Amino acid sequence: MVKVFMYTLSTCPWCRKTKQFFRDKNIPFEFVDYDLQSEEEQEKIMEEMSRLGSGSMAFPFVRIGNSIVVGYNPEKYSDLLGLNKGKK
Repeated sequence: MVKVFMYTLSTCPWCRKTKQFFRDKNIPFEFVDYDLQSEEEQEKIMEEMSRLGSGSMAFPFVRIGNSIVVGYNPEKYSDLLGLNKGKK
């Protein structure tokens, strides 16, 4: 199973939906709520998001293996996790 990690906002409804998507699929994930971090840590997170996401600075910021998905996109999450194999 590939590693799933995300940067989220504690107040973001799309971030909550993203977390729920992974819970519903029983896929383990780790996350950091950006808005609950120190200013110093927020700067580090923004630098990482900018570097990995080709300048995209939106939430949720989801890393599945080596792939980045910015925003709530369950179809893309499923594709990257191999959940859509045999469907369509």
